[in-house]
Amino acid sequence: MHEHNSVVVIVMTLLSVGGLTKYYGAELIFKDISFQVSKGDKIGLVGVNGAGKSTLLKIVAGMESTDRGIIAPARGTRVAYLAQEVRFAADRTLWQEMEAAFGHLADLQAEITALEPTIAETDAPGWADAMERYGDLMAHFDHGGGYEIEPRINRTLHGLGFDDSQHTQRLSQFSGGQKTRAALAATLLSDPDLLLLDEPTNHLDMQALEWLEIFLRGWDGTLIVISHDRYFLDRVTKRTMEIAFNVLEDYPAGYNKYLELKAERLERRLKEFNAQQEFIAKTEEFIQRYKAGQRAREAKGREKRLDRLKRDSLVARPQEQTKLRLFLDTKLRSGELVLALEGLVIGFPGDRRHDSEPRVLLRADGMEIHRGERVALLGPNGCGKTTLLRTLINELKPLQGAPRLGHKVMIGYYAQGHDKLNMSATVLEELTRACPSLGEPAARTLLGRFLFSGDDVFKRIGDLSGGERSRVALAQLTLLPGNLLVLDEPTNHLDIGAREALEGVLKEYPGSILFVSHDRYFIDALADKIWNVDQGRMRQFIGNYSEFMARGQEAGGGKQEAGGGRQEAGSEQEDTIQPAKTTARPPAPSLLPPANEERQRKKRLASLESEVATLEQELGKLRSALDKASVGQDVKKLTALGTQYAELERLLAEKYSQWEQLAAA
Repeated sequence: MHEHNSVVVIVMTLLSVGGLTKYYGAELIFKDISFQVSKGDKIGLVGVNGAGKSTLLKIVAGMESTDRGIIAPARGTRVAYLAQEVRFAADRTLWQEMEAAFGHLADLQAEITALEPTIAETDAPGWADAMERYGDLMAHFDHGGGYEIEPRINRTLHGLGFDDSQHTQRLSQFSGGQKTRAALAATLLSDPDLLLLDEPTNHLDMQALEWLEIFLRGWDGTLIVISHDRYFLDRVTKRTMEIAFNVLEDYPAGYNKYLELKAERLERRLKEFNAQQEFIAKTEEFIQRYKAGQRAREAKGREKRLDRLKRDSLVARPQEQTKLRLFLDTKLRSGELVLALEGLVIGFPGDRRHDSEPRVLLRADGMEIHRGERVALLGPNGCGKTTLLRTLINELKPLQGAPRLGHKVMIGYYAQGHDKLNMSATVLEELTRACPSLGEPAARTLLGRFLFSGDDVFKRIGDLSGGERSRVALAQLTLLPGNLLVLDEPTNHLDIGAREALEGVLKEYPGSILFVSHDRYFIDALADKIWNVDQGRMRQFIGNYSEFMARGQEAGGGKQEAGGGRQEAGSEQEDTIQPAKTTARPPAPSLLPPANEERQRKKRLASLESEVATLEQELGKLRSALDKASVGQDVKKLTALGTQYAELERLLAEKYSQWEQLAAA
């Protein structure tokens, strides 16, 4: 209970956890974990892969036992848990599974119905108690959405990317990603008091992510969520619990503020450790010098106190997680133009035997990547992003046109599903396969930088976790000679530390990058240009994800949504290629700009885009220099760099304005 300005606020404890300890065999997962969860808390649970986050959620959900400790939920607390891997008990349709999520309301309805005969008789024994119970049940039924089950199901399914035609489809026919989204929908609809979510953002496109964030922020229940999506954590959570080195640390803040608090806590503990070590060294020196002289008695007393300190009050050296040590470079310099997409149409060819038309996923025209640019490819699930990347590396043939690579451009490709890895090979074999000249000692050294040590290098790829496979694929990528990195969801399965390490190395990469990602934090950190797929067509935006969302793109007179217009996840955008003779009639000649004027406009646009990209790179370098000057407290340098930064920002805004005016012409 907290009292402030005569207003009393009662904080209800929903869950108490005390002294939890868990082993898997002889391996300690965590020890003496204790915390409390108050009603309405929105908690992010973070930590490296394998720290025990999922194990803790399963214990809280009652799905796994603990070796020691207590779990004490408040009386009547309903808990719902969504695992990373979902299984459905019966072969229901999507709609039937959603209706089953309202089982608690069906129980309330049954009890309400059973009380109706009693409350109808006002002189019946126990009428007053029955009436009070009836009122409580009706309030719970109403609050739980008992009178609007169908609209709630419709809103939730639509928000998570399901269209009406999928409502009657059996769950057994869905893909793994669709099943995960269905399980998330059912979990949200069950409206528990305590919601436990393990990586709920997997398999969600940008629009579904936005919907989920808005839902959870507005929901009045209590949440503990595991996620590696930093953007999601910052928007949804207000408290962060981290499991590290077998213990739990609690921070009263969302993700970004938690990072600051963690750094401050680490610095404070390091100072305490160093101060104690200095005290111990001085005391030992005193004991050694005077233990046999006139001050022997004093030395003996200090020795006893020192022994007691070492036994009872010794401050441990603060531990820090081992980090990925990535390095990406290319000695091969490409021409100024790296990639051009002109009149490109990708999709699936038709079947002449069955007289079926080709299915178009994506059309791209007038898109270019220049040397040093980092381009994020956005769009809803199923819109053709991966198909485009596979077309660029010649795994698939385009339906029309062809991607054009610039002078001396070589592609390094990272596959989303790790389908380039040999599942039967060991980690060491897979690395040396990518670079036969590497040799075992050098391969082991490189794998150590990717956190594979000792016998880890002899594990089969097929036995590794998703995060471990991602690290193998990244290790291979560092050995490839390409100067255009084509990356399909490179952050999938990586924990936050690994994502930050990847961001850092890609920022310094001297080549060009085209990448697909749903990690908005990652896109913000890396992209200087967006290629957004909207209703089967690709449009370009200069800037990162936050700028894209803030400023939008004018498309058909409306503000551009992230990921394009709603295309149902799991479906493909269908279109047919029209023969050249049946293409739409062009505008009347009098409405067209002169050919030469239009060429000049396009040329100036391309020039402005190149200038903007160069200015943004210069700003990035200045930001780094400002950070270094700030750390070194070099006031003179900070002032000079700040002036340069302000001037570059002004110039960049001017170029943006020119580009927008010209693009709208």
